[in-house]
Amino acid sequence: MNVLQQRAEHSAAAPAPRARVVIAKPGLDGHDRGAKVIARALRDAGYEVIYTGLHQTPEQIVATVIAEDAPLLGLSVLSGAHLTIVQRVIELLAREEASDVRLLVGGIIPDADVRSLETMGVDAVFTPGADIRSIVETVDALSTDRTEVQETTC
Repeated sequence: MNVLQQRAEHSAAAPAPRARVVIAKPGLDGHDRGAKVIARALRDAGYEVIYTGLHQTPEQIVATVIAEDAPLLGLSVLSGAHLTIVQRVIELLAREEASDVRLLVGGIIPDADVRSLETMGVDAVFTPGADIRSIVETVDALSTDRTEVQETTC
């Protein structure tokens, strides 16, 4: 079997991407190892991952979500500005009529702020030490929930 046949066989066997996920690093935080680990884990699980890179504004992040038509957004925040950033992202998503985008937040999040984020509309919050498998399973569940909702409304 030649290389072209192997590639064709591999691509035919590869599952179609499940959904697009934007992974973003908002603000001045310059540490992105965790975001890259999650991006890779989601990619390996079959998701199409768009990583925005460091130092993104909420406006840039939401513009990427809209441009990529991504139903899932993961924010990695280590700077302590999670409440302010998440509130702004949610406002911008609403302004763009994209309030149905599922939102996940990970990073250095004090326990006292987890409930506040959930009240704002965050679907899942992950703190240091979160199991990567459970993060992927959560994304699977959120992705499935959205697909079922879309199918019933179409």
